[in-house]
Amino acid sequence: MSGMVQPLNLVPDKSNEQPAPNHVNTNGSNETNGKANESTTKTSRFDPHFTEAVVNATGPKANPRLRKVMASLTTHLHDFCRENEITVDEYMAGLDLIIAAGKWSTEQRNEMLLMTDILGLESLIDEITYTLAGEAADAPTATAILGPFWRKDAPKLKMGDSIVKKDMKGSDHASMHGRILDAETGKPINNAEIDIWHTGPNGLYEQQDPDQPDMNLRGRFFTGPDGEYELYCLKPTSYPIPNDGPAGKLLGLLDRHPMRPAHIHFIVSVEGYKPLTTQIFDRKDEHIDNDSVFAVKDSLIVDFLPKEGDSKAKFDLRYDFKLIGYEAARKGGVEGATPVAP
Repeated sequence: MSGMVQPLNLVPDKSNEQPAPNHVNTNGSNETNGKANESTTKTSRFDPHFTEAVVNATGPKANPRLRKVMASLTTHLHDFCRENEITVDEYMAGLDLIIAAGKWSTEQRNEMLLMTDILGLESLIDEITYTLAGEAADAPTATAILGPFWRKDAPKLKMGDSIVKKDMKGSDHASMHGRILDAETGKPINNAEIDIWHTGPNGLYEQQDPDQPDMNLRGRFFTGPDGEYELYCLKPTSYPIPNDGPAGKLLGLLDRHPMRPAHIHFIVSVEGYKPLTTQIFDRKDEHIDNDSVFAVKDSLIVDFLPKEGDSKAKFDLRYDFKLIGYEAARKGGVEGATPVAP
């Protein structure tokens, strides 16, 4: 129709071409390690036996879990390439992006993890690994992705201390407190470690910002027998994920924004319980419904309330973390991924 833009056909019409002749690829062994997608191999214009040969090349001494996972991964990757008719140039461009992400990664910035974040992969793996079998009333606190900016060995602080080493323009201090509880019994957990970190009001973590002191806005706190914790931090701010590297390039190609809603990161851990990696999100943030890494969960959305009578804080937040013991985790199906033997 005149004046209308026609949709771009990315896959050439080859319906009149004859299918590729059936021939057996003999590069693999006869042992069955997995099964290629039958619908794909029956209708594909390409060698219908190639994927099966690659899958069957796995030797008999391979770890059973590794054998299963790699057979599935190989099948899905091959089907993806056939379905989209990936060319050599496109394949090499994808590899270049992955290689670049590796080169950009440092101790301060994990670009490869950032790449998986914007594809929603880390959030999906998080959901698969930790989802409970049922939505029980005593379910533990929901998990959220670790993200690329956690640092080990954050300073140990006393209850009631602040993680703010340097005030910055736009800082709004907040008092955060609550309890660490057993999700099944509701009892307080003694000696639980709360590892907390977040950005400054400029949207930068301290390792990204030369004007912030080392380990600014990071700290570790330990509960007593009452399971209580209390600390001072900043009311978080939304910020763009680093978009000057390969992950940012991919976001641009996908016509997507880089913004994350205001949040604070936590790892809560103690002997006998499954470590909890999570985030809490400010309900009033404008990006709460459109997180660039898809990490927001309803149960992790909180309200920072005005605080009175405390010269150290403008806002107040009470939040309890519920941990699940390893035995309960196994029963509930949240033990985690099956380890692969070396």
